Amino acid sequence: MSHGIDWIGAHSTTERSAALPGMLGGISLTCARGVDTDEFLINLGADLDELAARTPYRDLTAPVGGTPAGVNPVMYGTCGDWLYVLEDWGMATWSTGYVEVKSMWPYPGEEIVCVTLNWWSPPSQVIHVPGDERARRAEFGEDTGEGSALDSALHAAGAVFPSIPDYPASEVTAYREEHGPRLPAAVFTAVGDYCGLSIDREAVQAGDLPSLRIPMV
Repeated sequence: MSHGIDWIGAHSTTERSAALPGMLGGISLTCARGVDTDEFLINLGADLDELAARTPYRDLTAPVGGTPAGVNPVMYGTCGDWLYVLEDWGMATWSTGYVEVKSMWPYPGEEIVCVTLNWWSPPSQVIHVPGDERARRAEFGEDTGEGSALDSALHAAGAVFPSIPDYPASEVTAYREEHGPRLPAAVFTAVGDYCGLSIDREAVQAGDLPSLRIPMV
């Protein structure tokens, strides 16, 4: 049984498989605390009937005809104080929608940590709203510049490139290209450590977690 969430980052470039009843590769993560679970999911666009049904992911995605265009099936669960949402379509819905959709914006005291792979609009990013309604963004390889506990976790996990201002740009680029592939696992390790988050890989692969279809934003 694989816990923690570093495994999510380790499989960030693994291709999606139609034969898999759940998810493994290319997962983006949104987690929130200080929020009402159902309200947060509704604000993401969850259907009330699907929310009440708590249908396992493998069953929601199984019917003939597949998923309608313009919506994506997601998995969700809780760990400690945190609600988490998993998506493997290349982005995190919250990260694309919170700026324009007022209901997605967290109230004071509500904390959001989002790791979005941004396949369709690189680079991959970490977004952190620590309870004060202000979003901090960091590309993979950087911290948010706030000196926060999340930033400390990113550094401790080796998810932040060292500052090497005196080196030629070509050497900096070569360093980033060489060490870039390890960043997703390091970023997810850091977020897992900061949040105290553990998600069962086997349950996610099997599609055992409850699921919803939410619209693309």
